[in-house]
Amino acid sequence: MKESIVTGSCLCGEITYQYSGPVKVFQYCHCSRCQKFTGSAHASNIIIDPEQFQWTKGESSVGRYELPEAKHFATSFCKKCGSSLPWLTKTARAVIVPAGTLDDDPEARPMHNIYYADKACWYKDVDSLPKYDELPIKK
Repeated sequence: MKESIVTGSCLCGEITYQYSGPVKVFQYCHCSRCQKFTGSAHASNIIIDPEQFQWTKGESSVGRYELPEAKHFATSFCKKCGSSLPWLTKTARAVIVPAGTLDDDPEARPMHNIYYADKACWYKDVDSLPKYDELPIKK
């Protein structure tokens, strides 16, 4: 059986990447660092082994920020458009792939929430909200 390759990119297309092989974990992280970095209620992170990952275009345009006091946390982003991008943990034991940057179906699905006690005070479970296929128009 052929191992599937999953591709991803930034918003402007300057940077592309791919990974292959099994996903270790797919999780929603509600920690305050992920809230700040994503500008959202949580990060949707896929965790893989570093050997599974490679940049395919634009690696020189990848920026990185390491929070000095954090043991594992860092971030990567496109220097041109600012999109979140995969990042190697400070321990170099895993690559964190922001699921929203994927161009393909990873065939894995979120398994759990972490740091849920730190969730944003305004967070509301998505299942409890109305759903629209397009931008709703108010009359």
